[in-house]
Amino acid sequence: MYAVAKLWRLDDDMGFLSSIARQGSGSACRSLFGGWVRWTVGSLADGSDSRASQVADHLHWPEMRVLVLVVSDKRKDVPSTDGMQRTVATSPMIPERVRVVPERMAAMEHAILERDYEAFAHLTMLDSDHFHELCHTTEPPIHYMNDVSRAVVALVRAYNAAPGGMKVRGAPTLTRPRGASRLVPDTVGRSRTRSTLDRTPCCTCASNTCSRPWRCC
Repeated sequence: MYAVAKLWRLDDDMGFLSSIARQGSGSACRSLFGGWVRWTVGSLADGSDSRASQVADHLHWPEMRVLVLVVSDKRKDVPSTDGMQRTVATSPMIPERVRVVPERMAAMEHAILERDYEAFAHLTMLDSDHFHELCHTTEPPIHYMNDVSRAVVALVRAYNAAPGGMKVRGAPTLTRPRGASRLVPDTVGRSRTRSTLDRTPCCTCASNTCSRPWRCC
């Protein structure tokens, strides 16, 4: 949609375009913008005012790094849209989720604007855990994490608890079994992380074009 909007010069109102993209997925509406993006729920019954907007551009927090670990190449058993519709309909935790999300979003936006990594990491991990609790209380339960992704979370939490200068060094967040993201400041991750658009060199052959860069490490 972004490319089409640019081609036809329809990018004057990216918020409106995000409301169209949202009908495909929440990730699509957020991805129309660069940098840090919020997705506002809106209040209209038809959902037309549920759209995304930019909090800060990609240059705002240059020290932040995202390390993506692909732990499975299998498709999700339950697609995201189907899963969320089932969760809304059956999880007893939905009312609490609706209550806490607005204040959590405000706190996260403040952490981003202030570049407060410790607050950012705490909120990231808290919300990721809350999301999976929602999935587990859905009928029937939805399990997006697998043994490998749970091991990644445990590893990062142990890394955070290790003695050192920073109280929090990484913030694991997972939404699907295929990958686990870890958000780290540049002072921690510069030696092992790079843009998610790049490929990490293979640990065995040191090649950037290896077809198995994540699995051979």
